[in-house]
Amino acid sequence: MLTLPPLSLPPLSLDKAINVLDMGLRTVFSPAIASRPYPAADIGADSTLTESERKHAAALMRINHVGEVCAQALYSGQALVSRDPANVEALKQASRDEVDHLAWCEQRMQELGGRKSLLNPLWFGASFGLGVTAGLLGDKWNLGFLAETEHQVSTHLQSHLQELPVQDHASRAIVAQMKEDEEHHAQTAEQLGGAALPAPVKLAMRLASKVMTRTAYHL
Repeated sequence: MLTLPPLSLPPLSLDKAINVLDMGLRTVFSPAIASRPYPAADIGADSTLTESERKHAAALMRINHVGEVCAQALYSGQALVSRDPANVEALKQASRDEVDHLAWCEQRMQELGGRKSLLNPLWFGASFGLGVTAGLLGDKWNLGFLAETEHQVSTHLQSHLQELPVQDHASRAIVAQMKEDEEHHAQTAEQLGGAALPAPVKLAMRLASKVMTRTAYHL
């Protein structure tokens, strides 16, 4: 039988709380700024896309953008309560990469004539609470949750590579780079000692992801 440790909240400073609030507001309401080059910068115009293909690609990129909003919230919540400096740094590095993903997805949505999800504040709040909960269970479960999240996101991105229009080279380049980053995050979390999550937890995560993706496609 799986035995989880009791939840124990470490001391939190006002500065940390303010930083999290500021990050949340910027993630949801402000344009993200990437620190790395746009993966589709050298790819020409996609004038060959039909209107239906353009709308479908924009909706898929909106799903990916929502995923990155959730990732920012998750990792912020996890880092806020983690006690191990190495784990905190791993979470912060993953979060920095996700800011790039946010910016890339947002730019691509604009190019395709799409928009952000109307439910981003809800996605952020729910994911932040989940991240805090995972962090309070202890660092090995915290890292295990990070690893499993990234594995599932990588699988999700692979499905988008198969679903995006073949001629949408720009979106495909962005998704491919995102997938590479997520796989690296998962490997890092496992190397730092992340525990494998129980099968029911993995299933619950997959079911929650399906609800999010189906909703974000339209809203």
